[in-house]
Amino acid sequence: MKQAFILIALCCAMVSCAPSSPDYDALAAAAAKEYLEPVHAGGGESQRPFWNGFSKKFMYAPAFDFKCVEGAVAYLYTITDEADGRWTFRADSPQESLAPVWNAIPEGSNVTLTVDGIAADGTTLGRAGERTFLRDFGFHPPYNAPVRSYRDAAVIGMLYVHTMPQIQHWLTATEPDMSYPHNTYPCKIIGATIQVETLLARTLPQYRDEAIAIARNAAQFLIDQSRKEGEPLAYFPPTYYKNLVASRFDWNQGKTMAMEAASAGEALLDLYDATGDEQYLRHALGIADTYLRLQNEDGSWHIKFDFVTGEPVNNSRAMLAPLLRYLLRLERDYGAPQYAEARRRGEEWMKEHILKRFDMTGQFEDVTVLNLQPYENLTNCTASPYGSYLLQRGATDEEIATAYELVRFSEDQFVYWDQPRDQNGLCRDACPCVFEQYKYAMPVDNSTCNVSGAMLDLYALTGDELMFAKAKALIDNITVVQNVQTGQIPTTWRLRLNYKPTYWINCTYDSVVTLLRMAELTAGESK
Repeated sequence: MKQAFILIALCCAMVSCAPSSPDYDALAAAAAKEYLEPVHAGGGESQRPFWNGFSKKFMYAPAFDFKCVEGAVAYLYTITDEADGRWTFRADSPQESLAPVWNAIPEGSNVTLTVDGIAADGTTLGRAGERTFLRDFGFHPPYNAPVRSYRDAAVIGMLYVHTMPQIQHWLTATEPDMSYPHNTYPCKIIGATIQVETLLARTLPQYRDEAIAIARNAAQFLIDQSRKEGEPLAYFPPTYYKNLVASRFDWNQGKTMAMEAASAGEALLDLYDATGDEQYLRHALGIADTYLRLQNEDGSWHIKFDFVTGEPVNNSRAMLAPLLRYLLRLERDYGAPQYAEARRRGEEWMKEHILKRFDMTGQFEDVTVLNLQPYENLTNCTASPYGSYLLQRGATDEEIATAYELVRFSEDQFVYWDQPRDQNGLCRDACPCVFEQYKYAMPVDNSTCNVSGAMLDLYALTGDELMFAKAKALIDNITVVQNVQTGQIPTTWRLRLNYKPTYWINCTYDSVVTLLRMAELTAGESK
């Protein structure tokens, strides 16, 4: 039986087990040293654009796109915080990082930075720039210990999904129960339903018959809803079902997100692996063949299409990690070399147009990309998965360095190891956690999986124990937030009186896979 691509790292990792007896002080010191290096610093000889114009917090010492002041021979950097702390240093450029004073600034401080141009006689000529931001908390282990074994957490997380009435509904139906409203996203949610059930069948054989029956009926729905052979988007299931989306996001009516069909394809491959039923493989290959026809000459794909005509909705291009991962899985596990050239061209487009600009813009159904300024809505959901893709398909030294930058960017902008306390001495969120994007500044379990997964990929390839320690701290907290009575892994991790967390099955699937990966890495150890 072929394994899902998402688990490739378990099979081929150079480092196949977890480090033992962590030295927490040494890990914290190593992290503090790394925080003095800016993430993908712009300006100067690098000629890189600055990506952080909309950033509100930093863990790594930042540098900013401040302009030179005419006549200045030096620049005075002044940082102040709310407690009247003050730190200064001088530099030759207004675009230097804050490394000279970074580790002296109290973590959790809201600070204001000013940079002023200084004349040869010491007078101030004018202001090069000013920014306010959070000097964020760095990594200071240990954090929350896991409250149950990783495997146990994964199993009860799967069983929660399996026993949901809306999932049991699939035993006798080939249409979704819309009392779970997220079923309005077929590729994402119904695809994830198939993946959870096939994984459950593999993990707990006593549930196999029921789980496969559920997966088959869910898959039949995706197949029935797909565009027919010969149509522009042949074999693509819809991104949206019914009108639940249109009522809030009318720009999506009749449209489909390009990368979503790859999610459905992954699910159908999982079901083929579990059953050997060729219809699922044929449909998955049909999806991939349509992607080949949709690829642009420059190697890119448009982000959104009209679901009937197949015409691009706008000129925005998709971030390609999900698709490239899918095509690579077909090549490696199913003997389909016909997708290699399209994948190579997609990688080249990502390198030349996304990685060079370092514009890790979010692409979500409920946040339009139209009229966004560059870097206005960055996300870990673009950055970390692409780092994982490079590492899992076999990375060059240059690509390993790129993956490190993508992971450090994700940590810098979206990980919260800790937070300032409120009047009750409490954090706002269940830390450590990972926010999804700028526009939806909320801790999400899928984001925890994105970032920790890329960290584990770096550990697997390089043996970097700091990466493993950070990943473990994030993953351990999945077991902490998991409902001890029901097994539900909440999607959002906000701590607020009477707050009801959201629940997305696709996010639970990612959490389950991540927990099982940690169970494999720590096999033989206590929890």
